[in-house]
Parts: sequence; C-alpha cells; structure tokens
Amino acid sequence: MGQMFVLEKGEYPRWDSWSNSYRCECLMSVRPVRMDSLEPTICLFDGLNFEGRKMEVCDEDIPSLWSYGFQDHVSSVQVTGGTWVGYQYPGYRGNQYLFENGAYKHWNEWGAPDPQIQSLRRVKDLLTHRRDGFETATV
Repeated sequence: MGQMFVLEKGEYPRWDSWSNSYRCECLMSVRPVRMDSLEPTICLFDGLNFEGRKMEVCDEDIPSLWSYGFQDHVSSVQVTGGTWVGYQYPGYRGNQYLFENGAYKHWNEWGAPDPQIQSLRRVKDLLTHRRDGFETATV
C-alpha cells in the first residue's frame, strides 16, 4: 500500500534520490518485480474494461502520451509481455504504477487514485540489456 517506487540496481544515499515526492521519506515494504521473457507489449485504453481508444506500445519508452496523440486518461491496461511503469506526469514524474504481465480492467487495480498516466517506461532486465550501449567495468 502507499506510494510506490521502482528501484533499479544502484545506490540510493538519500530518500529523495529514489523519489521526486516530498511526502515519502521511507520505505516500509519491498518486493521483487516479476520479469518475463515475452516480447514487451502493453495496451492502454481510455475506457474501463479495455474499451474506447487504444494505444499499443512495443519495446519503447514514452516520455509523453500527449505527443503520441493519446491523452492522459488511462482507465484500463493489458500487458502481454514485459514489465512497465506508468507515471502520473510527463517526463517520468509523479506517482509510479507498476504493470506486470496481466489485465487491469480498472485504474484502481494498479493503485491509482484516478485514471491519469502521462508517461510510460519499460523495466529492463540488466542481465540482458546493457545500459546506454556501454558495459560498466568494476575497478
């Protein structure tokens, strides 16, 4: 319950390094993210129960749904591959919502107070995806 944060491998010396929120200064519970090897695909719908306008995203990050002609009203989501994070505001800001493989018929199923998502990122498994095309070496 509460505000969610997706933490990738790395160091987080202060709470504001994982959060852009001044309302959350601590973590109360942690769980691993379920990853799968299916082709990453997520479908966003502006209506409940997978109705209304649809936007399908395959293997790309979307910094602003508006720039792709899809407004911020996302009421249901279907994930057929990959793991995704939806953000309340453009530029990957605001509340985060985790979408693992499955169907979400109503925005309250992903813990949102309203049906607002404005940007979207795919969670990448660092074992199979190199960051920025470069391998990091340990010194």
